[in-house]
Amino acid sequence: MNGSRILVVDDEPHIRRALRSTLSALGFVVADAESGEAAMETVREERFDLILMDINMPGLSGTETCRAIRSRSDVSIIMLTVRDRSLDKIEALDAGADGYVTKPFDVNELVARIRATLRRAPALGQSEMLQLDGVEISFRDRSVKVNGKATRLTPTEQNLLHYFVTHPNTALPHDKILQAVWGPDYGNEVEYLRVFVNQLRKKIESDPAQPRYILTEPWLGYRFNLPEAAERVG
Repeated sequence: MNGSRILVVDDEPHIRRALRSTLSALGFVVADAESGEAAMETVREERFDLILMDINMPGLSGTETCRAIRSRSDVSIIMLTVRDRSLDKIEALDAGADGYVTKPFDVNELVARIRATLRRAPALGQSEMLQLDGVEISFRDRSVKVNGKATRLTPTEQNLLHYFVTHPNTALPHDKILQAVWGPDYGNEVEYLRVFVNQLRKKIESDPAQPRYILTEPWLGYRFNLPEAAERVG
């Protein structure tokens, strides 16, 4: 994990300097950008394993930059924000971020989140494809087809869906899902789940408002309804 390439995007020079110094000392290879526009240019020219990005920047905002990068890259993205409104955090996750850390942040917490995010990788298990009624899920290609219409899964969506598929027909508590998908440092970020579950429902359910597969267990978590007729391939 040391040697992973990280891009720090923040319009405040002292934050870029502090993060670059701290992360470099831990063995990461760190670059920085002062704006969303500069980040877009840097990402076009270089490969990164993770991006730390301020959500509140002049010009192209962090959310807009995240959405633009996510449209063509699977790089992990953690948003940094001084905002404490749930709506801002949800917008960041909707834009494709893998998580967020609120400023002022504890450096040890930030590093733990970085390492947990870098450790995350889709584990396909025994089956690379799952066929449901009108739904075809390919973990190998990270794609979903619903009634022939195809859409892509983000890495986090894939990890969450794979966890559901490999733990079917069981009531799964919020904290257990979070720790399995996001890592042991998570457990209370229920809004993470709500956002990503909503995203998955839009991609695999013919009617997201009346889901057939990802069901809510009130006050507990979620249950993935895997019909007996489902076919695993690969």
